[in-house]
Parts: sequence; C-alpha cells; structure tokens
Amino acid sequence: MNEIRDAILSDQLTDIGGLGVPASYRAVLVRKDEQDMFEGLATKDKDPRKSLHVEEVPTPELGPGEAIVAVMASSVNYNTVWTSIFEPVSTFGFLERYGRVSELTKRHDLPYHVVGSDLAGVVLAVGPGVNKWKAGDEVVAHCLSVELEDPAGHDDTMMDPQQRIWGFETNFGGLAELALVKSNQLLPKPAHLTWEEAAAPGLVNATAYRQLVSKNGANMKQGDTVLIWGASGGLGSYATQMALNGGAIPVCVVSSPEKAEIVRKMGAELVIDRSAEGYRFWKDEKTQDPKEWQRFGKKIRELTGGEDIDIVFEHPGRETFGASVYVAKKGGTIITCASTSGYLHEYDNRYLWMNLKKILSSHFANYKEAYEANRLIDRGLIHPTVSKVYPMAEVGQAARDVQMNSHQGKVGVLTLAPEEGLGVRDTAKREKHLDAINRFRGL
Repeated sequence: MNEIRDAILSDQLTDIGGLGVPASYRAVLVRKDEQDMFEGLATKDKDPRKSLHVEEVPTPELGPGEAIVAVMASSVNYNTVWTSIFEPVSTFGFLERYGRVSELTKRHDLPYHVVGSDLAGVVLAVGPGVNKWKAGDEVVAHCLSVELEDPAGHDDTMMDPQQRIWGFETNFGGLAELALVKSNQLLPKPAHLTWEEAAAPGLVNATAYRQLVSKNGANMKQGDTVLIWGASGGLGSYATQMALNGGAIPVCVVSSPEKAEIVRKMGAELVIDRSAEGYRFWKDEKTQDPKEWQRFGKKIRELTGGEDIDIVFEHPGRETFGASVYVAKKGGTIITCASTSGYLHEYDNRYLWMNLKKILSSHFANYKEAYEANRLIDRGLIHPTVSKVYPMAEVGQAARDVQMNSHQGKVGVLTLAPEEGLGVRDTAKREKHLDAINRFRGL
C-alpha cells in the first residue's frame, strides 16, 4: 500500500498497474456484532465515535465490470451517520439481501461493513469487460450501484429493482485505502481540485442535480423561486449553487448568522435565519403549528416581493415538511429526499389538494445525471464546499460533526493522502476559481 501511495504522490501513475493489488487494506467499518449497541438510546446519544472503527480488512475479489481504486480521500455523508448509528435500520440487512443476488455479490455479506459513498483516487486494477478505464486513471466515483439486468433500469437506472447506494447498501465503500466499484461509477477527477476537494461533491452534488435540475426531478427553470432548507449544509450548499447558476432565485433557510453569511458569500440575496426568526413548526412531538407556517410564508413574501415558492428543495423531512407544503405556490412542487429529521412526514392535505401542488420524490442520480453534475464541477460552474478535513483515524468525529449539524458544507476525510492540498493538476484553472473553492474552508 505504501508503494501505491508513493507512486501516486510522485506522479508515477503509469507504474500503478504493475504494483499489484494488496491482499488487505485499512478501512472504516461498522461491525455486525455491535449493531444493537445503541438500543434504547435517543438518536442524538447514538455516537458514531463509538461504532466506527478503522481496521485492516481483506481485499475483495475483483469481478467483471468492476474496478479497484486506490482512495486518496473521501467524505462523510448523512448515510454514513445512519450506518454508524444503525438507524433507522441496520445496514447489515442490506448486505444480506445483496449477498443473495448472485455468487459474486456474496462477497458483500460480511460481519463488517466498509462504509463511505464518495471517493477521489487512482484506478489500481480493472476486471474483465472494462474498456473505458485503466490502471493509473485519476477518478472520482458516484454512488449508484446497479445490476442493469432488468428492463426497468434502462430508461432511468434509478428505477432498476437492483439499484443500490454504494457504501451504504453495498460493502467496500470509499472511506478506506481501497474501494471496490462498478466501472460505470467512475468519472474523471477535476484536475484543478485537490484529492479532498474532488472527493467531497459526489453524492450531494449529483443528488442536488437530479432533485432540482433534471427532468426526473423538479426541472428547475430560469426565474423559479426555490426554497432551500439547510442552504449552507452538505446538500443545500450545492442546491444553492445550482439555483444561482441556473438563473433561479434561491430563498436560503439557515440556522445561524454565520451560515447566513456563508450563503450570502455564495451569491444568495434572500436568506432566512431560523435562529433569528425563532420558528417553531411543532408545538410538541405530535402537533404542528399552522400559525408558524403562515408566519414563515409571510417572511418569504417579504423577501421575494410577494411571490410564493415554485420549488421547495426538501430534505430535513418531518420537522419542516408541513411548512414546505404550505409555502409552495399554487401548482408548485415540493421535491423531497433524505428526511434527516425523521421519515414520518405530516402535512395538511387541504393546502396540497386544493392548490394543485405536487410532491415529488428524488433519490441520488443516474449515471448521466452524475456525469453532468461532475462536469459542472470540472467546468468551474459549481464548486466544492469542503469546510474541514479529518484524517481517517478521526472519522468518528467527522461523522459526529455531520450528525450534530456542527459542520458547514462537506466534511472531508484523508485516506491514502498524507496531507491536504495534494493532487492538483491544473493550477491555472485552480487559480481562477480559488476564492470560490476555499469559500467554506475553516468554517
């Protein structure tokens, strides 16, 4: 593994294929025998620092259409938090079901789960049938793992019955020194970014693209007013950029003055600081407060000059969903994914039904959407939102930051890369966009 890392750091990428694939590697994982460790605790008391471990694991067999990537950096998404706290379900059920698909997928059903749904690194080896990629290619990976043996997946791969999220519903994820991916997960690494910057956008950037921009999502157009919850966070920071880049008008909801300042620096002008306004959409655990929805809607109209919301970019879920349905305009769209504050959404159907509003669902992205989202990064139209980077040994704290929403943008994790700032190939392009690239750093 050290030889592989040294070859990458010294730009001897043509030598990578001759170094061979190590028999084992270090990885971030959860253990099946610990999946009940948090039973009876409140969600906030389920601590990823106790369940995420860095251990040496055997390298999986390389199958047809697959690649093994030497991972220089990865990042933490909320699905890693869910995996680490075994909530809402243990991911070992996903691995067991995947293991029953074929002889080859049995590899994934193990007593440990290597997590992580992002990576930036270098292809180390490819399996039979892989022609587009070769050892030595610098890549990032999107997290759609799909078998594509069913006709349902050939119009939109997200509709395939065997569609899974790599590193969450499959094993051998990106928070590791090596990762096993399908070759159609690979995308070219943007040359102007460091390893940690290139690793960060993958899941959230492609998710935001499908949710907002794609015909499979809200199909956002110029001039649309878009309400973005958590606009400075891992997902919202990309949605904000896409709204601005696409000629829409984002209304950015944040939870502190510091986060409000971040989205203003991104170019957003209409910002709602929930902490300053003191919104309480729930009177108690069972009762929402429609008067707070109304007060929220009034604030939106004050900012927009009387306009209501065309598209609500929903991902908090239970806490905000009633308000989201209420504030969308007549005929407007609430597009939802994730549900980080709870899956059981409640809303007043009168505001949906009588005003012809639409609730749409969105889940990650297909290969084409992931490619287009990565292209925006490569073209310098959308930028990484890395705020902090941890070494792999401290991944538990990185996940805890995301769980407690104490982070901004994305939290990166170094795997094989020994330090931040490595991997840049196009310094001229980087210099052009440096201020935007560093906008979230240190926050």
